Amino acid sequence: MLTKDSLISSLSNGCKKKKFWRIGTEHEKFGFKKKDLKPIVYEDIEKIFKLLSKKFFWEKKYENNYLISLKKKDASITLEPGGQIELSGAPLSNLFETCKEVNEHHKELIDVCKKLEIDFMGIGVLPKWTLKDIPQMPKKRYSIMRSYMPKVGVKGLDMMHRTTTIQANYDFSSEEDMKKKFRVSLSLQPAIIALYANSPFINGEITNYLSYRSFIWTETDKDRCGFLPFVYDKSFSFERYVDYILDVPMYFIIRDNKYLDVAGCSFRKFMEGKEKKIGDEVADISDWHTHLTTAFPEVRLKSYLELRGADGGPWSRVCALPAFWTGILYDEEILDEVWNSIKHWKVSEIKEFYNNVRIYGLNVCTPDGMALSKYLTELIKKSSIGLERRKIIVGKKNEKVFLEPLKNILNSGESPAQTWKRLFLSEWDENVDNIYKSNYFRIIKKNEKI
Repeated sequence: MLTKDSLISSLSNGCKKKKFWRIGTEHEKFGFKKKDLKPIVYEDIEKIFKLLSKKFFWEKKYENNYLISLKKKDASITLEPGGQIELSGAPLSNLFETCKEVNEHHKELIDVCKKLEIDFMGIGVLPKWTLKDIPQMPKKRYSIMRSYMPKVGVKGLDMMHRTTTIQANYDFSSEEDMKKKFRVSLSLQPAIIALYANSPFINGEITNYLSYRSFIWTETDKDRCGFLPFVYDKSFSFERYVDYILDVPMYFIIRDNKYLDVAGCSFRKFMEGKEKKIGDEVADISDWHTHLTTAFPEVRLKSYLELRGADGGPWSRVCALPAFWTGILYDEEILDEVWNSIKHWKVSEIKEFYNNVRIYGLNVCTPDGMALSKYLTELIKKSSIGLERRKIIVGKKNEKVFLEPLKNILNSGESPAQTWKRLFLSEWDENVDNIYKSNYFRIIKKNEKI
């Protein structure tokens, strides 16, 4: 049987020497049909996956005869609940490799989708279609989640089917290093939510939020989502995070490649052999690893840290997110400097920071009372120093070049969502179709240069 010590070890075994630290990047996007702007359905994605496999040598993965993902080395392309397509990138040593991976994925998708008349957009929430218009993907885990979500929150199905994000993943050297990186990234995540705020619409209408995606997460499932105050406690540790996950209700276990619905059961009782609803099944380490993926806090701990706060966006911003965090988290001097400057922030102030940026984007202040745009300018300068000190150069450029899209947003004076709202209320005559029909990436590029 599993023990608590073995669960703690599953996290602490992630500790690595700095020379082995890697950067992981994940991003989702919405596919749509050019002729009518409708979301792509499973049959479309199956065609895309088969073409990617045939032309670019991705290995196909099936579940119950449905093609659900592709694999190549340490990277994967997966089918998400509402037909979003996600690239989970390989752990890579530098940002030039990350950007190469992202660009190759982009080129491959565009190549195979030309004849299918399918295009993609990066935005935090699907702007036009209602929940009933979204196709459901044939993965058993999603079926279990769909049944459970309405029992614990009012926006869980929206989260599954109508949101996308960009995520960056980071290593740590020790428990103390993990704690510092966790606290810094959790505290600064509101700044990233504001900088990446890119979801002002739902059902074709303007919301009261610049990151409606971030708001959706607050109404999804309070047992497994959101801000984690205990991370700031002196007692925070690998063990404390294990205790948190043990008390997150389960979704499913996998036996003989089949998903068994155990939604709402306690992993703690399951591990102890006391969960009657699961019967005679015995918990093993693979069950624990599966369960770890079903908690969705703003920052998630596995054998590495996952930073999950950014709205989906265009290709340039996919590379910019790991660039920002790499400069902050992978330079010990910068990390210490940032932590020492914010460690006096109160938990209540950080919570309020989160609440404000969802609505107002860059037009808020930090817990210290500094204008967020000014604070982000300083953070990006620090990140740039951290990246420059890594001394990774390709051609005549170092990794700080990937911060340019973020500087462009700050120079424009508004979060991306504010750009969309301005266009919606003026040039678009309140018709959200224009976000599809226009050259999405060209518009983003144009506005980022303001």
